[in-house]
Amino acid sequence: MGSLPQGTVTFLFTDVEGSTRLLAELGDGYAAALAEHRRVLRDAFARHGGVEVDTQGDAFFVAFARASDAVAAAAEAQAALELPVRMGLHTGTPRRSEEGYVGSDVHRAARIAAAGHGGQVLVSASTAALVDQGNGSLIDLGEHRLKDLAAPERIYQLGGAEFPALKTLYRTNLPIVSSPFVGRERELEEAGALVRSHRMLTLTGPGGSGKTRLALHLAAHAAEDFADGVFWVPLQAIRDPAIVESTVAAAVGADDGLIPYVGGKQLLILLDNFEQVIDAATVVSALIESTPNAKVLVTSREPLHIGCEQRYPVEPLNSHEAELLFTERARAVAAHFEPAPEVAAICQRLDGLPLAIELAAARVALLDLPALLARLDQRLPLLASRARDAPARQRTLRATIEWSHELLEPDEQQLFGRLGVFRGSFSLDAAEAICGADLDALEALVVKNLVRRRWETNRLLMLDTIREYASEQLEQSSEAHDIHRRHAEFFLALARGANLNAGDLAPGGQRLDVAFEEQDNFRTALGWALRTGEIELGLELATALEQFWVAADASEGVRWFRALLEDDAAGTVSAAVRGHAIRALGSSTHIAGDPFAAGHMWEQSLQIFESLGDDHGRAVLLHRMSITALLGGDLERARELVDSSHELHARSEDWWRRTWGHAQTTGTRGAIARDSGDEALARELIGESAGLAEAAGVAWWQAGMLAELAALSLRTGCVDEADGHARESLALTERLRDRPGQIFGLGLLACVAAARGERERAGRLWGVVESRTAFAPLGGWHRHRDECAVRMDEALSAEFEAGLAAGRELELDDAVEEALAGTSEDAQPH
Repeated sequence: MGSLPQGTVTFLFTDVEGSTRLLAELGDGYAAALAEHRRVLRDAFARHGGVEVDTQGDAFFVAFARASDAVAAAAEAQAALELPVRMGLHTGTPRRSEEGYVGSDVHRAARIAAAGHGGQVLVSASTAALVDQGNGSLIDLGEHRLKDLAAPERIYQLGGAEFPALKTLYRTNLPIVSSPFVGRERELEEAGALVRSHRMLTLTGPGGSGKTRLALHLAAHAAEDFADGVFWVPLQAIRDPAIVESTVAAAVGADDGLIPYVGGKQLLILLDNFEQVIDAATVVSALIESTPNAKVLVTSREPLHIGCEQRYPVEPLNSHEAELLFTERARAVAAHFEPAPEVAAICQRLDGLPLAIELAAARVALLDLPALLARLDQRLPLLASRARDAPARQRTLRATIEWSHELLEPDEQQLFGRLGVFRGSFSLDAAEAICGADLDALEALVVKNLVRRRWETNRLLMLDTIREYASEQLEQSSEAHDIHRRHAEFFLALARGANLNAGDLAPGGQRLDVAFEEQDNFRTALGWALRTGEIELGLELATALEQFWVAADASEGVRWFRALLEDDAAGTVSAAVRGHAIRALGSSTHIAGDPFAAGHMWEQSLQIFESLGDDHGRAVLLHRMSITALLGGDLERARELVDSSHELHARSEDWWRRTWGHAQTTGTRGAIARDSGDEALARELIGESAGLAEAAGVAWWQAGMLAELAALSLRTGCVDEADGHARESLALTERLRDRPGQIFGLGLLACVAAARGERERAGRLWGVVESRTAFAPLGGWHRHRDECAVRMDEALSAEFEAGLAAGRELELDDAVEEALAGTSEDAQPH
């Protein structure tokens, strides 16, 4: 690519018309014809100073500094070409990007080219004004509406040859759209194919998702397939289904009845905003059944449920398209706006809804991006437009959602508000238990695009913008407290069923996956308990999630426990609940990097359990206190405490509790032996602990013991044995989604690779560990990190550094998958 022209630029687009047909006709000769076509074009462009911006297949996009050079190049090339090539020229002042040019002028030039026929050169009015027309080389073809739905464009033809009518919008009432259409290439292709293959297509989606805009462009793209016209029928102002047929008839020009007028005509009728006249669906089915050639395109927040209907859901924009839309609309109010990282976060917070993004982008006239992002905690009041030409229901996001809410039946409205209690996704069981959801009402909300179903998980959710409105409806109702309490009690029962309370485990294994799946709802329930003084319920829930905080974010666990305990200044919480909560707070505090503060908390908890005469609670706390003593180097104190714990567990008549208790105490005895220098006894006891944990079904402790065995094996030079233990540990932590355990395992496998001389692999795995320093103090890893770091220093080399840089960019899940795949020779980098 040469140097791109600056300032005012004339764009030339070309492509071969009917290339598929030509390929069939010319067969093997098409490749040679295409090559000659490219040579002719490039020679003409080069002679007249054109710069090739892009080439795709048989199409060219070329920029010229002068309009006269562009016209001369087009004329010269067209005279020498044998293939039927259409060309379009337009002059404007585009924006520059890393990939070339962007903006409406580029799209305009492409649209003009698409309107022509093979052998024809079309020129826009802006280009024609810059060219000497004294010789009559440009013929005025009049004003034409292009398929970008902008205002009519006066188009000229270069030369006097005769061609069929231009492929522009002519028999249509499609509205002129003032702003460019951004993204939706996939939807235009997929839904466009459905328009061609079906008599009726309904675009469904929530308010603000861009159904109308997409439908208008689908209709414009399909215009040349409908000889008798494309007609838009806006229905947003109509509430009476009885007048829909006459409204459609008036739009298409039918004076004596809709069906007789349409007859055999090739028409496309776009019925926009059908949701509030849904009972008129029979008008559409009658039209389809009674006419052979007409097609109907519908936008609606719910399907029409008629036999001929094909549905296409309009999803929110993907992240890239959402950011493009935000930037485009922001520049309309602030010409020099440049996107920043906050744009991605803003679009994510707005669920990728085009209307919400457009309303937010308009705020950059007053707010900088960080301030705008901060204010999105309350989306609905912020997202309003002052545009006088926007429909009332689209001037604020609230009005758009309100429009859908008003169309609901009373029982559906009540359920909609109750569902506002959830955060993130939720199960059908939760909706039924907490909200009293009736399947029919819930299905209606799904069909009307106010609730979404995640097919891959079979869970339900609301877009955050819609959920905020639903939450407002709930909080304004008399049943808000009752619904919130039912929500908190449901998720407390769910957390207990997941068996994540490490101090009071039950047989059957733990379900960290449940905690990760429902984490937003757990946080919502905790927040409600804190706000409303339901402290005991809140502490029970936080304690039931003890292992989740350890695995996900121990610091978050610390914050919740402290806030709840501080709110119980009057001491109204029962002693047992407080004792368990302080113990669980100690767990989070320990894993967050302060084991000695955790020790003080465990001492407090022990006193409570002693006063309650709870031997199991005492045994758990004595063991945890032994770990604190071990970390402090007081091995005698550690041994005394762990032996006391071991003896208390031995008294239990419950096999599972006794086995699980001894798994812990035996492992800690092994750690004491290790730190005392008796590595043989340490290996024996830690191995026994791993076996007991496996028998009890406590995989997270088993994984930790296997990691300790790997570290011991590395110390004694048993590299293959270390590799086996570390892999087994890492596989368990991967299944459990235990991030600290995964980092521990990756660090050990990095040491294994270094010991084997696999320096690139060692660096790659260590890069993952090093890039997650916030997790360094977690679990048993902090005891071994320095020793592993020494091994990494010994592996330093160009290979190690290259691997280190690559590892820092790896996602944790990808790194774990790669680490388990094999050595550097047979693992494929991601």
